[in-house]
Amino acid sequence: MKTYTCKNIRNIALAGHGGSGKTSVAEGLLYKCGEIERMGKVSDGNSVCDYDPEEIKRKISLGTSLAYCQWKDVKINILDTPGQFDFAAGLYEGISAAESVVIALPAKDGVQVGTIKAYREAVKHDKATMFVVTRMEEENSNFYKCLEELKTQFGPSICPIVVPFDKYGTVESYINLLEMKAYTYDNGVPTEVPMPASENRLKGLRAAMAEAVAETDEELMMRYFENEGEDFTEAEIVKGLHDGIHKGYITPVVCCSGDTLAGIDMMLNTIIYMLPSPDETDGELCDDGSKVQYASRDTLEAKVFKTVADPFVGKLSYIKIVNGTLAAGTEVVNRTTGNLEKPGKLLSMQGKKTEDMIEAYAGDIVAATKLSANTGDTLTASGDETVFAAEKYPVPCFFKAISAKDKNDEGKISNAIKRMVEEDKTLSYDHNHETHQRILGGLGEQHLDAAISKMKAKFGVDVIVSDPIIAYRESIRKKVQAEGKHKKQSGGHGQYGHVKIEFEPCDSDALVFEEKVFGGSVPKNYFPAVEKGLVESTAHGVLAGYPVVNLKATLLDGSYHPVDSSEQAFKMAAHIAYKQGLAQAQPCLLEPICLVKVILDDASTGDIMTVINKRRGTVLGMNPSEEEQCMTELDAQMPQSEITDLATVVRQITRGLGHFTAQFDHYEQLPQALEADVIANAPKFSEYEG
Repeated sequence: MKTYTCKNIRNIALAGHGGSGKTSVAEGLLYKCGEIERMGKVSDGNSVCDYDPEEIKRKISLGTSLAYCQWKDVKINILDTPGQFDFAAGLYEGISAAESVVIALPAKDGVQVGTIKAYREAVKHDKATMFVVTRMEEENSNFYKCLEELKTQFGPSICPIVVPFDKYGTVESYINLLEMKAYTYDNGVPTEVPMPASENRLKGLRAAMAEAVAETDEELMMRYFENEGEDFTEAEIVKGLHDGIHKGYITPVVCCSGDTLAGIDMMLNTIIYMLPSPDETDGELCDDGSKVQYASRDTLEAKVFKTVADPFVGKLSYIKIVNGTLAAGTEVVNRTTGNLEKPGKLLSMQGKKTEDMIEAYAGDIVAATKLSANTGDTLTASGDETVFAAEKYPVPCFFKAISAKDKNDEGKISNAIKRMVEEDKTLSYDHNHETHQRILGGLGEQHLDAAISKMKAKFGVDVIVSDPIIAYRESIRKKVQAEGKHKKQSGGHGQYGHVKIEFEPCDSDALVFEEKVFGGSVPKNYFPAVEKGLVESTAHGVLAGYPVVNLKATLLDGSYHPVDSSEQAFKMAAHIAYKQGLAQAQPCLLEPICLVKVILDDASTGDIMTVINKRRGTVLGMNPSEEEQCMTELDAQMPQSEITDLATVVRQITRGLGHFTAQFDHYEQLPQALEADVIANAPKFSEYEG
C-alpha cells in the first residue's frame, strides 16, 4: 500500500460511552473513503472493527482495533476503542497511540459518563479533542440539547462546526458553519440546498465560532474588537480552529449518521484540516520526562502500544513509529529488554484483514509479526538510547479463582493466562501458594467473563470459576501453660519426650521461641527439636486450621529418657503441648484488612462512606485526587472479605465515574459473631492443602 509522511497522517482514537456509535462511525468513514465495498453493522456481527468472536457474540467492542482510510491524500488511522468500563485497557491503548481523541455521543442520549471519562483521559494525555454527535437519523435525537450539555460539562471551548437544521423534529439538512452552506444526503452523497431562512441560531453559532478563532491569535483578536465582531475568511477560520484545537483552546463539534453516511464527508474534512498531524504535537513522552518530536530524527524510534496473542499467528505487535523508518526484516533493539529483535511481516490493519507493507514512516501506525516485545516496549535502531514512557493502566480490582475443568489442562492454564495478560494490561494473574488457588484479576465481572471465554476459544482451556479463599489467621488472647508428653513403646528402643511450655500473645508474625529450662530436665540438644515441632504446628490453628501468628512459646520444663528420647519424640511432645495450650488460650480468628483508595465524584461521597461503614470499614480521610481532575480520593480500611464485589458497587454508585484499589495492610481480630461461619467453611480451605 501507499506510504505516507508525517504531515499527511492523522491518528484518531474513537472513544465514548458504550453504545454511542463509535464502531458505526468508523464503518461510515471506511465506506465513504472507499476502503470497504459494503457497510457492516455491529448488530449483524459483520463490522470491520468488531471482528473478535467474543465481540460479535456480545455486540460490543472489547479491545482497540485498528483500521485506516485515505481522504484527500491524507491517511487517517482509526483506533476504535471500547466504551464499556470493564474494557478500559482499550481506551488507554488507543489514546496513547493517537494525537486526537474523537468522542462520540448519541444525539438522543447526550453527555454520558463514558463521554466525560474519555474527555478527561484525553486532556490528561494532552491530546486534541473533538466531539461527534451520532445517530442523527434516530427518533428523539436532539443535537442542540447535546450541544448545551457539552458546554455545561466542558466549558466554553466547545465550538460547533457542523450542525443540523431540524425545524420539524427530523434533520432536513446539515449545515457547515465554515462555509455557511447547507447539504442534504442521499446514501452519503451531499447535495447543496438553500440555507434555511430566518435561522438566527446559525448566525449566533457562526459569531461564536469567530470569537473562538479570534482568541487564538492576537492580530485576529484586535481585528475582531476593532470591527465589532468582524467575521473572518474561511481560510482564517480554518487556521484559527486548527491552532486552537492543537493548543486545547477549542473543541470542535460535528454531527453525522454512521448508518446513512449523512455528514460523514464533513467529519472527514474536519479531521484532516482541523486535527493535528503527529509532527505538530509536543512529541512522545520518554522515561526521563523529556519529549521526542515526531519526524525530527532519521534513526528508528518506535513504541509498541498493543499486543494481540493468537494461538495460530503468534504475537501481533501494534507499533507507533515516532522517528525514522520501520522496514520488514530490519533488526531493531528492544530498549526495554535489551534484546535484538527482527520483525517478520509489516502489516497495515483493516480490522482483522491485513495488507503487507514494505516500510512505514514516522507518525504511522502498523502491526508486525514475530516480535517478542510486549505492550509498552520501545524499539530503536542500534545505538539509540531512547526509552518511551510506558502507559499506566487501571489496576485490577475484581478477582476470581479459576481451576481447569479437565485436570489434563492444568499445565495449559498458566501459559494461556500469560499470553492473555501480555495482551491485556488490566488483567492480572497470581498463584496463591497459601490457598493453592490461581487468582485471575480484572476490572469487573464482565471483564473476567470475557477473558475466560477467550481462554477457551483461543487456547482450548475450559475453567471452573469460584470465589477466592480468604487467607485468615489464628492467634490467642491469654497466657497459658501446657504440657505435652509423647511416650511410645514398641519393642527395642521406645520414644519418649516430655515438655512444659508457656504460650502467650506477642506482636511477631513468626513464632517467637525462648527457653527457661533449669537443671537439665530437657537437654539443650533437644531445644531445636522442640522449636521445630512448634514452628511446624503453627501452620494450622486449633479453630479452623489457618496459620497461627502473634505467638510466643517459652520452654519451661520437661523430662527425658537417656535411651528412648529423640528429636522426633520431643517434636511430637511440643506438638501435643501446642494443641492443648492453644485450645485453652482463648483462640481467635484474625482477618486480613486492606487499605482501600476510592476515586469518586463529590456527589457520591456520602453513599460510598455509608457502604464502607456498613461493611465494617473505617474511613481514614479524603483529599482531592492528584491523578484525576474534579475527583476525590477517599482512603479507608476494610476487611478483605467485604471488598469482593466492591468494584461493582462503586461503579453503580458513581455511575461509572469511580474506581478503587486495595492492598493488604494488616490482620485484625474477626468479630466473634462471624467466627462460626468462617469455621464452618474452613474445610474448603483444607481441601487445597498440600
